Amino acid sequence: MIRWPDMAIIVVYMAALIAIGARFSRRQTSTERYFVAKRSVPAWAMGLSLLATLISSVTFIAYPGSAYAGDWSNLVPGLMTAPVLMLVAVVIIPFYRRAVGMSAYEYFGKRFGYPARVYSSIAFALGHFSKMGFVFYLLALTVTSMTGWSTERVIVGVGVVTVCYTLIGGIEAVIWADVLQGFALWAGIAICIGYLLFALPGGPSAILHLAWSSGKISLGSMAPDLSKPTVLVLALYGFFYYLQRYVADQTIVQRYLVARSDRDALRGIVLGSALCIPVWSLFMLIGTLCWAFYHSVGEKLPAHIVKADQVFPYFITQHVPAGLAGLFMSALFGAAMANLSSDLNALSAIGVEDYYRHFRPDSTERQRLRVAKRVVAACGALCVVIASVLAKTNGAALSLWYTVSAIVAGGLCGLFLLAFLAERASAAAAYIGIGASLAFTTWATLTLDGGTVWNLGRYNFPFHNYMIGVIGHVLVWGVGYAASFAIPNRDPLTREMTLWGWRRLQRSAWREERRD
Repeated sequence: MIRWPDMAIIVVYMAALIAIGARFSRRQTSTERYFVAKRSVPAWAMGLSLLATLISSVTFIAYPGSAYAGDWSNLVPGLMTAPVLMLVAVVIIPFYRRAVGMSAYEYFGKRFGYPARVYSSIAFALGHFSKMGFVFYLLALTVTSMTGWSTERVIVGVGVVTVCYTLIGGIEAVIWADVLQGFALWAGIAICIGYLLFALPGGPSAILHLAWSSGKISLGSMAPDLSKPTVLVLALYGFFYYLQRYVADQTIVQRYLVARSDRDALRGIVLGSALCIPVWSLFMLIGTLCWAFYHSVGEKLPAHIVKADQVFPYFITQHVPAGLAGLFMSALFGAAMANLSSDLNALSAIGVEDYYRHFRPDSTERQRLRVAKRVVAACGALCVVIASVLAKTNGAALSLWYTVSAIVAGGLCGLFLLAFLAERASAAAAYIGIGASLAFTTWATLTLDGGTVWNLGRYNFPFHNYMIGVIGHVLVWGVGYAASFAIPNRDPLTREMTLWGWRRLQRSAWREERRD
């Protein structure tokens, strides 16, 4: 059962989140303020918000669980943030800040027409609803094991508080709540690692030697095998997953748009991304240290601890002093709620900008703002329902989350690369690429794992589940580009909305500056 000092800290933390929402509620007088804060957020706050957007209860619970049960192989996808950031940061951030208003999918509409905008926004929504469900699932699993509270109460309670401060405070409340979460996150990490490193005889060196000699810090198999979760498969998955997030994910693109300037946006993105890899690594270390602790002291886990994801939360309740455990639990709640609030505001933005404004172009700002808040409430309620179903899953949380996100990726990364890199790509060519990706994804999903749903024998999907999203992205780009030779783009305006058009514009602006 939860101790009263821990409960007091959690209550204060939740009250602080509501207070942040109330603090910014009076400013929410337009959708520009509600979705992009009128581009007024400082770089450091935007960077911490990005960190909170990329960190969730997946990191808090599934990463330690993965390291406890195996090794550090599931860290590999996160390591791909570094090369992705180097590829996209300097060009993509300023491009988006000029190409779109508030929705990332406005770009797809300008480049390939409104159907592409609809497809990309729906693909984003499906992917993030699956992610939101897993965030709730892991949070409910963890809190229930730590406190004895019912799963349903945890889901509903967290959902109500998250919807409340997101609905009334808009993106500003989301970002400044993320800042609070960032400080709680580092405090929680420091407490847990500090305790674990010195909990055993011999201290840190003995523990780390035991983990290293037992292969617990390995990144996995280096074999060139696409049918298993090798380093190659995980790296490919991570590269395309984070490339999609940086170029075609509304929650990330919104962070580009809220900054005061291009330079601030770049600084914030670099800060947030640079903090992610240490955080992921430290949570893997926590899982490894938990394994070393229980392996060395001989303490047996109780019968109700049946999953690796439950070990670290159990350790917190049993070995971390009251008050400090509450601080960590607050960080856990905050991680899940920061992730959910970002998604809710992003889903509201695409609901208003990609749909409501399109079908009601004569609507007033007041009407659009009212619809935005209704979308937040509706999406929050739907997420609670989804989470209530997913909470009963028996899969390994991290692997299951990776698989689902790969399947529902929608080829958005490939669609962006086609739009941004191929001047000759027309709308028709893009739709052919999307069709090829959807056909492949349907076949692969139904026939994966040896054809558990639809067994086609030797025609089953032969690779690991994570490869579905990777191949889907490549198909959108490859098939779309090949189709563009038969159906080329002849519109000079859309040809300018590419990397090459952007470079011509930049060179022209540079020449103008030199003449002046």
